[in-house]
Amino acid sequence: MLLFALGFLLVILQPSTGQFPRVCANVQSLLSKECCPPWDGDGSPCGELSSRGSCQNILLSQAPLGPQFPFSGVDDREDWPSVFYNRTCRCEGNFMGFNCGECKFGFSGLNCTERQVKTRRNIFQLTASEKNKFLAYLNLAKSIPSQDYVIATGTYAQMNNGSNPMFRDINVYDLFVWMHYYASRDTLLGGSNVWRDIDFAHEAPGFLPWHRVFLLMWERQIQRITGDENFTIPYWDWRDAEDCEVCNDEYMGGRHPTNPNLLSPASIFSSWQVICTRSEEYNSQQALCSATSEGPIRRNPGNNDKSRTPRLPSSADVEFCLSLTQYESGPMDKMANYSFRNTLEGFADPQTAISNPAQSGLHNALHIYMNGSMSQVQGSANDPIFVLHHAFVDSIFERWLRRHRPMLEVYPAANAPIGHNRENYMVPFIPLYRNGEFFKPSRELGYDYEYLQESALQSFQDFLTPYLQEARQIWAWLVGAAVFGGIITAVLTGLVRACRKKKGGTSSEIQPLLIESEDYNNISYQSNF
Repeated sequence: MLLFALGFLLVILQPSTGQFPRVCANVQSLLSKECCPPWDGDGSPCGELSSRGSCQNILLSQAPLGPQFPFSGVDDREDWPSVFYNRTCRCEGNFMGFNCGECKFGFSGLNCTERQVKTRRNIFQLTASEKNKFLAYLNLAKSIPSQDYVIATGTYAQMNNGSNPMFRDINVYDLFVWMHYYASRDTLLGGSNVWRDIDFAHEAPGFLPWHRVFLLMWERQIQRITGDENFTIPYWDWRDAEDCEVCNDEYMGGRHPTNPNLLSPASIFSSWQVICTRSEEYNSQQALCSATSEGPIRRNPGNNDKSRTPRLPSSADVEFCLSLTQYESGPMDKMANYSFRNTLEGFADPQTAISNPAQSGLHNALHIYMNGSMSQVQGSANDPIFVLHHAFVDSIFERWLRRHRPMLEVYPAANAPIGHNRENYMVPFIPLYRNGEFFKPSRELGYDYEYLQESALQSFQDFLTPYLQEARQIWAWLVGAAVFGGIITAVLTGLVRACRKKKGGTSSEIQPLLIESEDYNNISYQSNF
């Protein structure tokens, strides 16, 4: 009955976040390279008559890229989304969406003027009813077709440069699986050739902002298809966990009794089919994932390669990572040292921050530990644990932002791997989002984390920590300076007294003991710290 009621809501609710807008997946839009659909509220493109937005040329970043991708004009994702569209809706004020029909993240109301902050909670703090509702929402998303978006099943060249559109329908959950695949897939170079050292969502500065947008969009989709505007993604706090605490039938599915690589038949997720997991097959065929079913979710937590991932991350790992002051460094890829992003992503040692791609720490450790669908990058979002995991990774990103309070300029403007510069648009999102737009505190985007609200004192301590660390580093210098200053002061005092005695100046009886009020007002005091 619950699923029936939720399904009925789809008739009246219009989800509108994702990849290729259905209304732009046609010959006319592709040949004209324009995606400026009308807003239903007034019938004008981008809601222009209501001052919501207007159809504008896309402004692409001209900043230089890093050396990791030595090609140009061979991948549809270069200068996203210009291969498909070079004119889209540019929304005004707090409006957002491919037709400016939505509110920006963190705003609501008829005119998107009402600020809101929702709280993401620990999945183990949900009541039984709340937890069951979350599981039902996941299952609903897996069964309901996306009303506003379709996926591409061929490259732009395979579409004959737009004259032969190749798109297909997809359910809401798999839309996000496909987007994660599309952002991280290899470049098809023709024949049997591919370029693997490319990823628009991982191994570079955009890793954290990209997944932040991904979760916000996914959250909004669930809110819309269910009508539950208060829904937020729960997180799994995996610090110091000895095993996969959510891997049971009460939560995300237990182990199959006879096949340890599959999920228990008692779990609703045991019937789910995965998509976009056969990257080598797509590469050999020079084809894109078409979202056809490729078998059940696979998961065998803990039976992974221990030489690569010996354990789940610890609290100490997280705290060390948070202490790193640089967001990005060096080549800005998986070889970066002392980079907060690279350490949190898991390519650098969580105890030294030195790059070591042969080991998997923090974020990567969870993926490898699951030993199944979640362990292969392109198809990892097939396992619903993905959203719980990435919500907690995002909370660590949020802690770092609150502790170090970086300016936007801290996010690299140039020379990052392709797609990861500050002003680059994120692949494959339409409406368009720039990496730098999400390098800011979560409350400005309309959400917070339950465990980050629990103690104002902790927030204050997080703020003070970097300053205390700096003070500790220069403590010896400060003590030395104080001693030296004391010696100089003593010497000067002695000299002054000696001079006074020698000079025998004005008698103390005629020296003013107090400053007259009119002179007092003319004296300015300056404090030098």
